[in-house]
Amino acid sequence: MTKANKVVHVKPKAQAKTLSAAQKRFNRLSKQIDQQKKLLLEWKEAIPTYNSKVEQEYRPLVETFNQLKLQWLQLLDSYYGQPLFKKAEKAKIKHLILDICEDLVADMETDEVKALFNKYGGEDFDTIKQETDAVIGEMMKDLAKNLFDVDIDDGVDVSSPEKFKAYMDEKLQEQSANPGQEAPKTPAKKTKKQLAKEARQQEEDALASKSVQEVYRKLVAVLHPDREPDEAERERKTELMQRVNTAYGKKDLLQLLSLQLEIEQIDLAHLSEIADSRLKHFNKILSEQLAELVEETVLNEEAFKFQLQMPFYARLSPKQLLTSLVQDMRQVQADIAEINEELVYFDKPSEFKAWLKSYKIPKKNQRDDFEDLFFGGMPFDFR
Repeated sequence: MTKANKVVHVKPKAQAKTLSAAQKRFNRLSKQIDQQKKLLLEWKEAIPTYNSKVEQEYRPLVETFNQLKLQWLQLLDSYYGQPLFKKAEKAKIKHLILDICEDLVADMETDEVKALFNKYGGEDFDTIKQETDAVIGEMMKDLAKNLFDVDIDDGVDVSSPEKFKAYMDEKLQEQSANPGQEAPKTPAKKTKKQLAKEARQQEEDALASKSVQEVYRKLVAVLHPDREPDEAERERKTELMQRVNTAYGKKDLLQLLSLQLEIEQIDLAHLSEIADSRLKHFNKILSEQLAELVEETVLNEEAFKFQLQMPFYARLSPKQLLTSLVQDMRQVQADIAEINEELVYFDKPSEFKAWLKSYKIPKKNQRDDFEDLFFGGMPFDFR
């Protein structure tokens, strides 16, 4: 069994009562990275669970509900042509048909549903969908550019959260594998000050990278399994070396330091004695790692926020995602029970005609139009 990682933090030096600025920053970054890793792990565990529940539980419920709504459309369409219903009543029936069509056609793009949408709406569904997908695609392009500095190529379909996330995952992996590679641009002439700053930056990058390499080499020096004659110990070192190589490949400095603590190559007192000049390089690596973890977490969150129609400023946790799905399933189950009752009750034209007398076509505002355009209308509900 893998031992739990020891907490990587710096204590004040023996002769000092307080932490230096570099030590405080190291501890702060260490804590933030630990929290961000836990959150990202929660997302990685929640997403497969969420997708499985959607496929096995939620979508079958939605399909059942959609079939019942289709029966409602067929019934309303038959009533519209009956002389029993007068002009004012037919206007209400038409509104109900369009209300259900706008909601249903997003999930059920069958020829029958689209034909009813076109018949009563006076517009072509396929044309509207193309226009809507184009608008959503532009919104997702702006999101990718503003949040992740990723340009989405023309012709790429990102009109759904799933397609957007898949494309962004691919692009961010490319960026991670090839950092700093961008389309060539004509460089502007740089000032001496800019050149000096770049030289210092390159030197700091090299020193930061060297700091990670030094920790890695120290671990390899004592853990390389080929140098171990004892079979059981060689197996233990092989497992540890796999963790070392994984951490080094990700430039996960904290994990490398944690492994040093785990095998007692260093202790917390050793960390306290690290010079601030070296901690500065450690902190640079930790800052970059934290930024990457935050970016990956935000990508997961934003994709599902769009799917759940949440505003950009809202926060979404993996727990909230799963809770939302459970609530949605309960709502669909309630909707199925309700529509089944109504199909039985309104199967008689006279009963439906009597109900129409009290039904009023609700007024729409601009927010309703926006929701209809981007999210397929409101849930089925005659009451």
